[in-house]
Amino acid sequence: MIRAPYTRFIASAALALAACNTHATNVLDPWVGTWGVAPQSYTGDGAPTGKTLRQIVHTSIAGTALRITVSNLYGNGPLTLSNVHGALATTGSTVDAGTDHVLTFNGLSSVTLAPGQAITSDGIDFPVPALGNVAVSFFVAQAPSTFTGHSFSQQDRYVADGDVAGNPTINATAIGDYEFLTNVDVQSQTTRGAVVAIGASITDGYASTYGANHRWPNRLAERLQAAGIDVGVINEGISGNNLFADGSGESGLKRFGRDALGQAGVRWVIFSDDPLNDLGSGNPQATVPGVIAAMQSLIDSTHAKGVRFACSTLTPWEGSSSWTAAREIVRQGINAWIKGPDSTCDAVVDQDAATHDPARPTAFLPAYDSGDHLHPNDAGYVAIAGAVNLALFTPVSLATVTAPTGCGAFQPGNGLKPGQTLQSCDGRFTLLLQNDGNLVLYKGSSQPLWSTGTVNQDSAQLELTPSGDFVLYGELGESLWRSGNAGQTAAQAFLQGDGNLVIYGPTSAVWASNTAGQ
Repeated sequence: MIRAPYTRFIASAALALAACNTHATNVLDPWVGTWGVAPQSYTGDGAPTGKTLRQIVHTSIAGTALRITVSNLYGNGPLTLSNVHGALATTGSTVDAGTDHVLTFNGLSSVTLAPGQAITSDGIDFPVPALGNVAVSFFVAQAPSTFTGHSFSQQDRYVADGDVAGNPTINATAIGDYEFLTNVDVQSQTTRGAVVAIGASITDGYASTYGANHRWPNRLAERLQAAGIDVGVINEGISGNNLFADGSGESGLKRFGRDALGQAGVRWVIFSDDPLNDLGSGNPQATVPGVIAAMQSLIDSTHAKGVRFACSTLTPWEGSSSWTAAREIVRQGINAWIKGPDSTCDAVVDQDAATHDPARPTAFLPAYDSGDHLHPNDAGYVAIAGAVNLALFTPVSLATVTAPTGCGAFQPGNGLKPGQTLQSCDGRFTLLLQNDGNLVLYKGSSQPLWSTGTVNQDSAQLELTPSGDFVLYGELGESLWRSGNAGQTAAQAFLQGDGNLVIYGPTSAVWASNTAGQ
């Protein structure tokens, strides 16, 4: 059904005027997630200090360039990674040597992350295939005893002694789960953006065939590619995750801003199965009104980012040890709201209708049951992916903006495209949307006073919106920066002779760059 219509750190100075690396990627093509996993606190099989890790990721969309994100979000000490490589995987732990590329972080071959930090690598030219396998390899020079990983990956990682990250073939042991690696993004001129699937074990693909990439987000990526719809699919499911309570990962409410809205190029979110675990554990917050209120808060934060939110109905689970008739009533109440007229979901993915037994709607269709009566099997995951209406993924069209016709003033609907400027009427100050994506206010020809800090982002246009705020949009329609004063009528903006950029409402100033007199 379609209804009518932790942020990653990339080191750059706030007033940087040019790209901070010399790699050949096109900074105006958007970065979009082709793969991801949700970070968790993890001990795994012990700290892998002195080991090479080679981890296989299954892409969703193709791209012309690649970057990765590594994380020490949950580490209890510093993490140092070095000799980082990306290559196309062949079989097992072997990679295609002809596709091997070295990855750097701010131009350096090694990076040390303090506890709580994550970092995105420099972009490199790399022809990444859709629905292909990319191997990311690195040497772990130093790792904490508790670190960041992802459990129940349904995918091998390969562990070898010493620093052999650049070797095409390594003598490695295959072990499950991801460690330190959380994202792979690509640059693409054809993508419409990314959809983030966020939820618990059903999103994570629990009980799907190991190593086969048969999770429902993988199957959705296959459907999108077959339909010629270039949308990245990022899987942020955590097995055992709850909407309200921390446990297996931070709660859905806590992690949503980072794991869903913090993804590269996100334009859609599909919220899936988290509430099932709250229901199954007997969490007293898991009432129909409680879940509705929590989901509404997520919907509101998603809409505030200009992103669309699809709600998934909760799948049946009678036969599982956690099912009770009382909990079934709550599940049905939540599903009724999701599909009803009071819902503010932009779309509905009816996982319940796609998977339940028509003769016994409180349970899975036997052909879709993994055997535990709580998780689908491979066929059930295909059915869930098939319940996503691909009409949800319409490309975003930016509003038409016109450049200011005079000096020093923006009217609603005025804006700037890359390379365009607005000058103060005395000619001393210039607002420039640079080709590197940064919006900068200059005094004279070279003294920067203020900027949006959006260097190397895919800035497409600045607009003074009809609601009275400045918004800097990316190529995918995403909001890269905004002044945050929406709700004004008849607002105007002025680049004043004192060097201050100010938005005025009908009676007073409502926002300023605070650069007067500089």
